Amino acid sequence: MQSAIALVSVARGNIPGAIVSASASSLLGIVLTPLLVAALMTSQGVTMSAGAVIDIVAMLLVPFVAGQVARRWIGTWIKEHSSPLKIVDRGSIMLVVYVAFSRGMNEGIWSSISIPRLLALVVTCSVLLAIVLASTWYMAPRLGFAAEDRATILFCGSTKSLATGLPMATVLFAGQPIGLIVLPLMLFHQLQLLICAAIAGRLAKPAPEVPVAV
Repeated sequence: MQSAIALVSVARGNIPGAIVSASASSLLGIVLTPLLVAALMTSQGVTMSAGAVIDIVAMLLVPFVAGQVARRWIGTWIKEHSSPLKIVDRGSIMLVVYVAFSRGMNEGIWSSISIPRLLALVVTCSVLLAIVLASTWYMAPRLGFAAEDRATILFCGSTKSLATGLPMATVLFAGQPIGLIVLPLMLFHQLQLLICAAIAGRLAKPAPEVPVAV
């Protein structure tokens, strides 16, 4: 959510729309991801139970709801102290990424996957990201959305967060090599941050003025 909203802000897009879209996407992901795992994966290593669903809800949904409920009491204080709180906010995301890569190192994923397979995985993630970016960018105007909404759809429709994916993977694949399982998400997450940041920077630049012939 944070990265999608930040990118939309840099690209001068529809920030309120980005907040609603990113929030809705995260909430739907909490519900749909366990359902998709149950429907598409039949491995014995997948943990699908009421307890797993409760754990996911407790880790992801409850803090979100608690923050929205407490907004009426702490919203003003948060705005007044936004600068130091940004450090905590971004620091927590950095810790999630650090934990994911550290777990992968401890599980030896870099020695268990060959260089050609790793490169193939990077190419696959890049192609998937390119398809999503292209489809959201070119479909938005055809559906009648304005320019600022186009930027919102571009970034909110393509960004997937390791901050939510890793906790869900930890619950759904308990006892399994989590580092290897979330490796595609780790790569996709880094690619989307780099590429989308570059795109947002380009969109932030004003369009060059076209000289009018006299």
